[in-house]
Amino acid sequence: MSKKQLRPIDAPFVALGPSGVAIRDRLKHLTTEDDKVLRLVGEHLGNLALLDLKARCADGNEHSTDTWAARKQGLTAASSSRWAGSITKATHDQWALSRRCQLAHIQSLEAGVRTLMHRLSQPVGEKGTKRAPGGYRSKGEWFQKTRRLHTLEHRLDRARADRDNGVVHVVRGGRRLLNTRHNLGKAQLTEAEWRRRWETERWFLAADGESGKRYGNETIRVTPEGEVSIKLPAPLAHHANTRHGRYVLASKIAFAHRGAEWADRITANRAVAYRIHLDVQRGRWYLTASWQRPAVKTIPLETARAKGMIGVDTNADHFAAYQLDRHGNPVGDPHRFFYDLSGTAQYRDAQIRHAITQVLHWAKRCGVAAIAIEDLDFTAEKTREKHGRKKRFRQLISKIPTGKLKGRLVSMAAEQGLSIVAVDPAYTSQWGAQHWQKPLAAPRRKMSRHDAAGIAIGRRALGHPIRRRTAPPQHHQSDGAGHRTVQADRDVRGREGTRPPVTERAHDSRARTETTRGTRATSASKTVRDARSAGTWVQDPLLITG
Repeated sequence: MSKKQLRPIDAPFVALGPSGVAIRDRLKHLTTEDDKVLRLVGEHLGNLALLDLKARCADGNEHSTDTWAARKQGLTAASSSRWAGSITKATHDQWALSRRCQLAHIQSLEAGVRTLMHRLSQPVGEKGTKRAPGGYRSKGEWFQKTRRLHTLEHRLDRARADRDNGVVHVVRGGRRLLNTRHNLGKAQLTEAEWRRRWETERWFLAADGESGKRYGNETIRVTPEGEVSIKLPAPLAHHANTRHGRYVLASKIAFAHRGAEWADRITANRAVAYRIHLDVQRGRWYLTASWQRPAVKTIPLETARAKGMIGVDTNADHFAAYQLDRHGNPVGDPHRFFYDLSGTAQYRDAQIRHAITQVLHWAKRCGVAAIAIEDLDFTAEKTREKHGRKKRFRQLISKIPTGKLKGRLVSMAAEQGLSIVAVDPAYTSQWGAQHWQKPLAAPRRKMSRHDAAGIAIGRRALGHPIRRRTAPPQHHQSDGAGHRTVQADRDVRGREGTRPPVTERAHDSRARTETTRGTRATSASKTVRDARSAGTWVQDPLLITG
């Protein structure tokens, strides 16, 4: 592969730490009245959130601070000022998320259209290369792809028009759950069960915190002793069981995880946001507390490299990790941490968290200060048009949780005092297998392509080239000790090649007569039978008999 064909490789960097914290606890021992009040409040505020989202989507690009104030004023009369602020903020966040997803959808459609137009322009049966796909296999496939091109172009035009006009398509409660209504048998749900889940997902029971207020939140207040109280909306104020239109739940919470940090924060009256939600399948109520953290100052890259690195290659079913010292030398044997991504979302998330926990504990035992991981993003690689018939490959890359995995790894590593170094994923698997898989393979050590990729990732994070270091000169110049690698500087291309053949003489060697460069004249035989002389051979008549 020539130098011009290699794409630029970005420099490694230390990923930023987590910017927020979220903890959760179950609301136990709720009374019948508590359950009733929570359902009434959630349903009432959910209807207000639906109306506000509809109004925000209708404003489109014409939104301004005046329209925002008008919407908030209308909601205040039906709830309270703080509830109205939480609802409008949640509406704007959801609208902004829809806009970002809309842009990603447009970019995906543009990539698909470009690929289809390129392949349709190629002759039928034209073979592709590593850089560009070829033509389609048959005329029938070519015809079907022309129809798909028109379909994608129509979708692209419609998506662009929606974005220009500020139109977004939002489903409060989730589009996936909405589509489940048409596949109840496959989801193993009855219509009544689906209806309860659908209505619950559309409730609204969340309140943003406010610094300087009592315990950091006036709408949903939690005391250091665990007492939970809710400011009821105006139409439901008659359900209050304490002063100022508040309702105190019988259940008390006690956060087992980060409980001390949460207690210190509310004692200082710093902002804490709360969300109350119902798990319909289990019939349990939960309270989630979240707050923002100051920007975590990452350590310098040289500090992260001081104690070596753990290189981690992300795959569809496991992490392939290898420890490297600060000089880039592999230490010990490869480690693999398996997980299963074939279940529900909660099961997959638990599998990922368990595998990450194992990686972090092993990294702490190794004594390193950072973990290197590829900065993967398969958003543009999932298009059906790009990979064509490679259905298994598309399914493989779709299973790898790239974005969520990196975010969870960063947050969990920060709690262990470890940093995450993100590297460019270009050629890590290819070069790792080329330079490290075979040399490290042994009868008792099985090296896979993924293990070698982990070494490549670690070396790139450490600032070393992926290629192995050149071997020192042997004790003699013959090849009895094996072929030597080229002794050259690290910037010289081809330095990892084998020793040139003996027919290639040095530039200052003695030129041979009547020979071409790189060849050698036939040596004279030393046997009596094949001996030759420069003179003319004459037969001795005395040797003639008969």
